This record gives sequence, C-alpha cells and structure tokens, in this order.
Amino acid sequence: MLTITQVSGPLVTAKIPANSGEKPKILETVLVGHKKLLGEIITIDKDIVQIQVYEETGGLEVGEPIELMNELLSVELGPGLLAAIFDGIQRPLKAIDEVSPIFIQPGIRLPSLDYDKKWEFIPTVQVGETVWQGKKVGYVQETDLLKHWIILPELKPGNWTVKDIQAGEYTLKDVVAHLENEKGDKYEVKMVQKWPVKVARPYLKKKAPKKAFKTGQRVIDAMFPIILGAKVSTPGPFGAGKTFTQQQVAKWSNAQVVVYVGCGERGNEMTEMVKLFPTLTDPRTGKPIMDRTCLIANTSNMPIAAREASIYTGITIAEYFRDMGYDVVLMADSTSRWAEALREISQRMGEMPSEEGYPAYMSSRIASFYERAGVVDTFSEDEGSVTVIGTVSPPGGDFSEPITQTSLKNSQVFLALDAKLASKRHYPSINWNQSYSLYETVFSELVSKEYGDEGKQFISDRKKAKTILARESELEELVKIVGMDGLDNRDRLLLEIGKSVREDFLQQNGFDAVDTYCSFEKMIAMLRTIIAVNDAVESALEANRDNENYVAEYFSADVRKALTDMKYKPEISDIVKVREDLISRV
Repeated sequence: MLTITQVSGPLVTAKIPANSGEKPKILETVLVGHKKLLGEIITIDKDIVQIQVYEETGGLEVGEPIELMNELLSVELGPGLLAAIFDGIQRPLKAIDEVSPIFIQPGIRLPSLDYDKKWEFIPTVQVGETVWQGKKVGYVQETDLLKHWIILPELKPGNWTVKDIQAGEYTLKDVVAHLENEKGDKYEVKMVQKWPVKVARPYLKKKAPKKAFKTGQRVIDAMFPIILGAKVSTPGPFGAGKTFTQQQVAKWSNAQVVVYVGCGERGNEMTEMVKLFPTLTDPRTGKPIMDRTCLIANTSNMPIAAREASIYTGITIAEYFRDMGYDVVLMADSTSRWAEALREISQRMGEMPSEEGYPAYMSSRIASFYERAGVVDTFSEDEGSVTVIGTVSPPGGDFSEPITQTSLKNSQVFLALDAKLASKRHYPSINWNQSYSLYETVFSELVSKEYGDEGKQFISDRKKAKTILARESELEELVKIVGMDGLDNRDRLLLEIGKSVREDFLQQNGFDAVDTYCSFEKMIAMLRTIIAVNDAVESALEANRDNENYVAEYFSADVRKALTDMKYKPEISDIVKVREDLISRV
C-alpha cells in the first residue's frame, strides 16, 4: 500500500513500497489518508508518486495510507442532474448541508445522485430491436421542460439486441433493460452511468455551427452574435461585470440546458446564483429556469485543486446532455482561477515555469477544454451542441496576459468587458470597439432566412449602427478640441444617434422586469426605430440647412425620453408607434 511521505498544500507525495504488487497509473483516482480524501495521481517517477488532492489536506500526516481506486476521476450521469447544485467533484451540496452544515467536512462521501428516488421510465425501443452505444432506449420526464433520455454507455463490440425492457417506476439502482449480443455477452442497463471527466465523450461527426444562440442581451445578439456550438471568451478586470453578464446569459439564453460552473469565484456571487435562479421563470416556457440548469459551485475558499476538476465536471455533464440531442451552454466563471490552480500545483511540483509563472502546458489545457465545444451528430442520430462561454480575469485589465491571449486564440467570439463602462453603470459593459465575432456571415444568413425582409433590414441597420459607433468614437476626440459649437448638423446628428445606440439600445437594465430580457423581435424593432430616426433627420437636413440648430432642436427632451423609454415597453406595437411619432416630428 502507498503511504504519504510529504504533504505540501493540495500536493501529496507518496512512495511505492519495495516489492509492492500495486501498480499506480497516471490520472488514477486515490483515497488519501485515514479520512479518505479524494485525489488524483499526476506524476509517477520510479517509486515516487505525486497526487493532487481535491479536498482540504489539513491534518494529513506522514505515514498515512493511500488507497488506489483503479479508475479515472469520473462523474455520475443520470436523472437528478437538473436543478441540482454540486461542488467541483460532483458532491451534492444540498445533501451535504444536511449532515455537515456551513463547511464541507474533509472526506465526506455522499452519492452524487439520489439512488432512492423513483423515476417513471418510458421505453422507446422494443424487445428484439438492435441497439448500440449512444442509442436512446427510453426517457424520464425529469422536469417539466426536459425529457432525460437514457442513452446506452460504451458497449463491448458486437450486435446488441434488447432482450427485455419494461416501463415502470425505477430507482437508479434498478435494471431497466437487458441486452445481449451474438457472442452471448449480456449487459444490464441502468439509468445511471459513469464517465471520466478528462475524456471527451465520443460522437459521430462534428459539424459547422448553423443556429443562432440568442441571449436576450442586445449588445451580444445585435453586435457580436454567437452561434450554438461556439467558443466564447469574455475577459474583463475586477468589477467589470463578468459574472453579471454570465448570469444574464445563463438566465435568458435559448439553450435548452445550462451548466453553470463557478470556478474559484467569491462565495457571495454563487450564493446569489443559488438564491436567485429558483425564483426565475423562463420567458419562453413560463417554467422555472432551474428546471433546465445544473450549478457547480467551487468557490474561492474551497480547495484550489478542485477548480480544475470543476471545469471538467461541468463540460462532461454538458456533453452528456448534448448526446441526448440538446443545445447546451456551459458557463465557466472563471478560467483564470482554473489557470491559477494549475500554476500553484506546478510550482509545488517544482516544474519549470513559463510566462508569468504558469506551467508550459497551460495553453494546451485551455485549448483542449474549448475544443470540447461544438455541434455534433450524436450516436443517437440527433444533432446536439455545447456552447462554451468562459470568463477571464486579467490582472489590472491587461488583455496581453497569457490566459486572455490563450483564450483569444481558442475562441471565435471575443466579448471584452470594460471597467470604465461598468463604472458608468453601463451594463452589459461590453466594449463595442474591442469586441468581435467571427460569425457575422453565418449570422446574417440565419437572420435573413428566419425573418425575411425584416431580417435583411436588421442586418443593414446593425452595420450602420456599428459604423456610427466607430465614427462617434473618432468624433468625440474632435469635440474635446473644438467643442460642440464647432460641429455642423451632420456631426451633431452622428453624436446624437451614437448616444442613442449606446444608451437606449446597447445599455440594458438587468434589474428591470421588462428590460432584463429582450426578445429578438423587440431588438429588431428598437434598432429600426433609432436608424429610421437617423435616416429621416439626415434627409431633412438639406431642407433645413440654414438652421444650424436643427438637430439640437429636434432632439428635445421629449424625443430623448421617447427613445429611452423604448426598452421598457413590452409590446413591439408600442415601439412601432414611437417610431411613427418620432419620424412625424421631422
């Protein structure tokens, strides 16, 4: 048996006894010490084994035994994942709170899922039918929003047929079907399966993303569109609103399943999530948002090594729902805390550091994480997707630091959060001059196809709005030199419309019941109103060229208020009336 020879924070060193029959393997999970703390072997050098422990190691002593588990770090996948809250190694926090309130006692072991609860299983295959890995054999109506499909895990080679399957109420311990292949091999199907978190779940084929990911946030949906299956990076300094933006997307996006990972974030932010989400209603279905959400809480006061596990736990659960044919979004908040955990473990191991002390393999770890996003054809003959949105917390807002740059290289949408905008209470504080999306062409095609002429007009309007914002930024520098009096009507119009795009369209009130979520149709109507006013006033300038104050006179307090109030109008017809009224005033 292995025994502890040294304890250094989350890193434990052990020695393999001479003539030992045990052969530990890289990435094998172990139980460390008398408290049986969960750990993972990360290096083996002759008879020296190094283990990263995912629990608090205080109190461990030299000489304590280490038990080999002969398996990789894995998660349990089955009914009960939705509306649940886990820690980074998939321990159920609600159940733990009943036996160990306030703090998680080291070594505490509870099943990740409820093995005593009965679920109504409905089979979708018949006796004698041929099945294979990933095939759907039935489902459980886990919540009002989602069917939890029971899909077959990896099977031995051969042609498998269903020998017995029946509807009824079963626990996760029960066998719901029996399979057999031509070689006589038998397999008992249960509604739960295990999967190693650091191994990507297989699929038939990866495809190009071709469905819009609608977030209900105008600055994203209109300016920097995301496509289902995309890789998104949202860097920003402390206080720039990263968590706020993540939470807004998690609440209101059109993804069918949300997996939210709080990786190393402050406890009060996760507490807010835990308290807020059960009270929210999905705007599309009227059902509780928690019915399609799984929360993984690994806060900053939890063991640092578990941050790495929490990221992999989240992406594995996301892939599991993807394999059912669902569109899943994984929110990782934040990848910087994960990278800091890698750095600390690496330093304790004495590895040669790379840039800013991070290990040389940090870039490949982040790349492999983002690579698990995408749209795939599953073995169940469905199409599913995982959209990954990872926040980055660069020190001092320095986007040139390694984590931001690595995330930038591995993502197609870059949403740069700005502390200056956040200080002005402009949320979401996404900087429209620094951010970008590589899905402009695909997005334009999708919107034009879905909304017809209205969609084509919207594509034109958003291009014009972007041009106005870019020119406004340049013009503001000129205003600082010559003042507003030095501008003609056309420049003043550009500033007025630019202000309206920024404050009346891009800025969104996350605490207002109406404005916290904006449907795509309402967003189209709002932007059309602003651009229609711009076009109407621009056309009228020729007839009023002798009036140097025409733009200032038009944009009276009433006009400004009408533009500002659009966001608080729930009905699109009301926005159309505002548009007609403002154009009639020209």
